Amino acid sequence: MKKQFLEVGQIVSTHGIKGEVRLNPWCDSPAFLKQFKTLYFDNAGEKSVGVVSARPHSNIVILKLENVDTIEQAQALKNKVLYINRSDAKAGTVFVQDLIDCQVRDAETDVLYGKIKNVSENPANNIWHIVNDNDEEFLFPAVKPFIEKIDTDNGEILIKPIKGMFTAAEEIRDEN
Repeated sequence: MKKQFLEVGQIVSTHGIKGEVRLNPWCDSPAFLKQFKTLYFDNAGEKSVGVVSARPHSNIVILKLENVDTIEQAQALKNKVLYINRSDAKAGTVFVQDLIDCQVRDAETDVLYGKIKNVSENPANNIWHIVNDNDEEFLFPAVKPFIEKIDTDNGEILIKPIKGMFTAAEEIRDEN
């Protein structure tokens, strides 16, 4: 079951004297958080806070939250984790946590390569760690030309790998 409220980062310090905070984002980019007008201090969505402004600053996000107007109020939020409501994200957004344990199949042959067990961030693109039933791990570049369909609701991803990406799995496919 997909979580409704997702962690997006942790407040690591204050910024200035007017209540702004520095958030270490746990999402694709600091700019991703600019789309949200409400964030949450809990994973149940019970403690919401309005976002007055959000701006990327290097690899962090400078946030101005409602009713946080002094450095003392901002300091009290240090180390707090912030959440988003997945319903507030743009349609079509795929979250890493939803990819975990999805089956990965060949779009042309229907060969099952394994399940995604981890996702690593890379400057160029994310890398999916796909593990098969023999505990072999394959590193797959998550780029559009190789991805046919992502269906996290049904836990399945169809890919178009190039020759050599799944050497052991290709040998099984060639035997069939």
